[in-house]
Amino acid sequence: MTERRPDPDALLAHVRDEEARRARGKLKVFFGAAAGVGKTYAMLEAARAQRAAGVDVVAGVVETHHRAETEALLDGIEILPRRRIEHRGTLLEEFDLDAALARHPALLLVDELAHTNAPESRHARRWQDVLELLDAGIDVYTTLNVQHLESLNDVVAKITGVVVRETVPDSVLEQTDEFELVDLPTEDLRRRLKEGKVYVAHQAAEAVDNFFREGNLIALRELALRHTAERVDAKMQRYRREHAIGPVWPVTERVLVCVGPSPLSARLVRAGRRLAAQLEAPWVVAYVETPAHRSLGDEDRARVAQTLRLAESLGAETITLTGTRMSDEILAYAGTRNVSKIVIGKPTRGFWRRVFFGSIVDALVRGSGEIDIYVISGDGTPPPTPRRRVRPRASDPVPYAAALATALASTALAWLMFPRFELSNIIMVYLLGVVVVSMRFGRVASALASVLSVAAFDFFFVPPYFTFAVTDSQYLVTFMVMLVVALVISDLTVRARDQAEAARTQERRSAALFSLTRELAAAPDIPTLLEAALRHLLEIFGGRIVILLPDATGRLEQRAGQLAPFNMDASDHAVAQWAFEHRAAAGAGTDNLPGAQMRFEPLTSSRGIVGVVGMRPTEPRAFDAPEQERLLETFVSQVAVALDRALLAAEMQAAQVRAEAERVRNALLSAVSHDLRTPLTAITGAASAALEGETRLDAATRRELLESIRDEAERLNRLVNNLLDVTRLESGSLQLRREWIPVEELVGVALARLAKPLGDRKVTTRLPEDLPPVLVDGLLIEQVLINLLENATKHTPAGQPIDIEARRVADTIVVDVADRGPGLPTGEEQRIFDKFFGAGTGGGAGLGLTICRAIVEAHGGRIRGENRRDGGAVFRLSLPAGEPPRLPERGDE
Repeated sequence: MTERRPDPDALLAHVRDEEARRARGKLKVFFGAAAGVGKTYAMLEAARAQRAAGVDVVAGVVETHHRAETEALLDGIEILPRRRIEHRGTLLEEFDLDAALARHPALLLVDELAHTNAPESRHARRWQDVLELLDAGIDVYTTLNVQHLESLNDVVAKITGVVVRETVPDSVLEQTDEFELVDLPTEDLRRRLKEGKVYVAHQAAEAVDNFFREGNLIALRELALRHTAERVDAKMQRYRREHAIGPVWPVTERVLVCVGPSPLSARLVRAGRRLAAQLEAPWVVAYVETPAHRSLGDEDRARVAQTLRLAESLGAETITLTGTRMSDEILAYAGTRNVSKIVIGKPTRGFWRRVFFGSIVDALVRGSGEIDIYVISGDGTPPPTPRRRVRPRASDPVPYAAALATALASTALAWLMFPRFELSNIIMVYLLGVVVVSMRFGRVASALASVLSVAAFDFFFVPPYFTFAVTDSQYLVTFMVMLVVALVISDLTVRARDQAEAARTQERRSAALFSLTRELAAAPDIPTLLEAALRHLLEIFGGRIVILLPDATGRLEQRAGQLAPFNMDASDHAVAQWAFEHRAAAGAGTDNLPGAQMRFEPLTSSRGIVGVVGMRPTEPRAFDAPEQERLLETFVSQVAVALDRALLAAEMQAAQVRAEAERVRNALLSAVSHDLRTPLTAITGAASAALEGETRLDAATRRELLESIRDEAERLNRLVNNLLDVTRLESGSLQLRREWIPVEELVGVALARLAKPLGDRKVTTRLPEDLPPVLVDGLLIEQVLINLLENATKHTPAGQPIDIEARRVADTIVVDVADRGPGLPTGEEQRIFDKFFGAGTGGGAGLGLTICRAIVEAHGGRIRGENRRDGGAVFRLSLPAGEPPRLPERGDE
């Protein structure tokens, strides 16, 4: 076995992972089969041990469920106050992520990793909070039950009959630094349940007869043990990689089955499956693509793809390796996966071919070390009668003509050199010609050039000349060495060319994948993402491609396909729906519904299937090659992940919209109910007093009551008008009736309408005489000024003056309404114009300033609020200035 150099990319990735790991917090998961096994108790015991060692430990959220022995373990540990959130009238207590980040302890306890946060929280799930804590460099202890694992969700549902909604992606568990199983025998857990140590009495009785049945707990316990073993095995593999440990550690069995284009490979897969089943071990089926295999025919490529699909259907993990020597690639992969047994078919080469060209079986046996090599023929069924292989006739004579022409050219050049150079230099000329042929035309042509070069050298330059006879026997050694060197050089050159071509192919695939992921990451919405994915799929695979997503009822509908439009018939839709519902590839070139014209690949993400990609390639057998199959799977998985991310972002945005709508609704109900109740209460009270004291009240009192009714009715009318104005402005149905109006007239009308609310408050106006009129809707701009003046009266103490100033600045007319009140909240100068921002704070619905901004912006102007230097607030509205039409003079008429 040749010595393998370390992969620079792998070393660089390892260094980067180590740097990221050092900067990141450590995650330890206390894992159990079900509630009540003691995960929280074990977590608190470990936390107390860390605290005793001097570690800064804080309990972020710990669910003790009022168990005295668990609560006792919290004594002496700092507990972070929980954040209270009111949701639909219910007060919820949640983990305070911001407080934890601000406190930044060395170790934080976060119980129940799968918990769903309240709707207004930053993250939807608690495991997302934990990831943010880890990124901030905080170590985290957490707990998790096996039924909350995303990959086991359907398995748990089949066992228990309960579909668990709160799940944690497996990718989160893959980031754990420590994984501790908290186990408890089934009988002990059921006894604790009956004793009320897990649930209260009435819940415990129901749980024993349902989820906590003995069979369920046994199955869940086995799942927990198996998953823990997988996590421990993954940690061991990482340790071996980090410490560059080459020899296999046979701590567990793992079978590697090596297949190729041979018709017997399917039998080899079945035999490997039986061996893995006997050992109860995971198994991998590997195909090594060498430069020689790239020239395989369509039939052989289709056979390899069919063999790999058979292995996947039998439960194997499949992998396609690339290299120049099959044995080196197989042994290297076996070392990285800690394979204990390699299964390979019997060699088919004859004895002499194995002697001269070697055998993969011999190479594996020599380099296997601690790995067992199984050389088998497959099952006992007789193989099909092999057909005699007929060597195809060469259809292209160019390589052979090139070999002959190169030999002749080398001979001509050597003939010119012969009188003045030694024979060793003549040999170099012929070897150069062999290199040229091998670089362009492959092994057969280079071998022919080698033989022709040796023959020409003997015929023209070795005495006796112009004959193949040799008088000096030492030239026979020269001929032999020259031929061997020529053949070796040609083989190395061809191999280097094949490796360069493989590297270029891999680079093109990597570049295409990088371009796809970059564009998908930058896509702002789902339609753009789908079109980008469709474009890249067309560039790589060609043909016609369509992407289908489910509607609200789960039926697929075409969402992208405009770049290569075509109509899918009913049978295509049926196959696509089958692939979607069964989460498996279907259609042409697959094992499911292979008679279909199209091929459909499910878009599977961590939370399930999100859509289907349909393809109708130009070549019927376009995906028979394993590398094309893998490339398609990689592209489809990237599209699925990006689509899942986009859908999640859309859902989060929709959730934010719903939360904002809920907030606005609550603010509206609170404000409107207050503003409606206040004038209605006053009207009702005044009317009742007037009616009940009709005979006793004098005229002045009755008039005062009637004026109160009128004032409160006007206040109620203004509120309703504000609500209607907001609706009209946002719907765009409000039409402006513009006319040239002097600014002093607009201010005067507003002050006149607010004469009573202003009372004896001093209002100072500074309006230049040469201020031009503005082209506005007078009623609307008057409403803006009225709202600003009302706002000033509500938020300033009685008797404080109000200043109104207007001036022209460049092409705008600026009007300031300033007061001497407490001013605007710092940082909220622009938010005060949002709907319901100030609802309830000043006795209003929080719509006045929103209406002002909408009206001013409809006129092409701007409005903003800011604090005055000497106290108070100023609202500044800017309206476009123009030149009013010149009135005709009498002489012009």
